[in-house]
Amino acid sequence: LVWQGYRFYKQVTEETPLTQKVEEIRSKPHFTTLEELPQTYLNAVIAVEDARFYKHGGIDLISTGRAVLTNLKEQELAEGGSSITQQLAKNMYFGYEPSLIRKFSELFVVHDLESRYDKDTILELYINIINYGDNNFGIYDAAYNYYGVSPAELDLDQASTLAGIPQSPAYLQLSN
Repeated sequence: LVWQGYRFYKQVTEETPLTQKVEEIRSKPHFTTLEELPQTYLNAVIAVEDARFYKHGGIDLISTGRAVLTNLKEQELAEGGSSITQQLAKNMYFGYEPSLIRKFSELFVVHDLESRYDKDTILELYINIINYGDNNFGIYDAAYNYYGVSPAELDLDQASTLAGIPQSPAYLQLSN
């Protein structure tokens, strides 16, 4: 599985190198920098998605272990343990189909992201491509489409709500 994951990683990153993917995200018309966001939103994203984001190297072994134990206990995929960096890697290169090969491929992209970019850059990329439900990808679209404000104008309640949506964006897929 590790070898297959590595081969899949090599395939996708040779088709579109990581630096090119990053530039594609940054060149989007409404790319939002961390400086344009309320600190309350950033704090909420970290708290909801990856509390130890600034303390691990891309993989939170505590969250991963907890998720594995919960999933074994429930005998289903009841909980995820992916870090922000893992979610960014998945959203940059891979689909949402559960697959061990995809998971291993993701880990190689995580290594590349963490070795080439600082944590703030990774967070910035993440908030600009994550799914906020109802065809809103990125914080700019989510802030305008849900609340009619720029990301900088999000109040505490709006910021907190938007930070939680990526946990289950399908609940807001109103246009299915």
